Amino acid sequence: MSYRVNHDGRHGNTRPGTERRGYRTARDAWIGWDRGAREANLGLLTNNTRFLVLPWVTVAHLASHLLGILARRVCADWQRKYGHPIHALETFVDRERFRGTCYQAANWVRLGSTQGRTRQDRLRDISAPVKDIYLYALNSRAREELNRVAA
Repeated sequence: MSYRVNHDGRHGNTRPGTERRGYRTARDAWIGWDRGAREANLGLLTNNTRFLVLPWVTVAHLASHLLGILARRVCADWQRKYGHPIHALETFVDRERFRGTCYQAANWVRLGSTQGRTRQDRLRDISAPVKDIYLYALNSRAREELNRVAA
């Protein structure tokens, strides 16, 4: 699923996608997931894999405004396309390149940081940028819904 925003013939993108299957300690702790709950409910959370406002677009507060629009409509769009709800969005911000200001302004919660490894790093010898983990709960019962394990 992808959203494109046009302004004066130019555009920016945001692309919610599937969650990367690696273990996310800070996110899992915030939600309250144990291994079983995570495996059962990982599909109820999605990752905002790309968010781009091109540098020549100079509209004040545009990024946080677009994140707000995304948060308000992604639930219904996701339900329509995939046939099940989602309860939270997460994203990763490369802290060496960005500050995450637009996510903070849009009320995303910084949960912690990655460990600077990739999911292919089984031997723990691949270095990757440390990224800040942000999460946005899409409803007031997000943690409860993300912890529900079907019997």
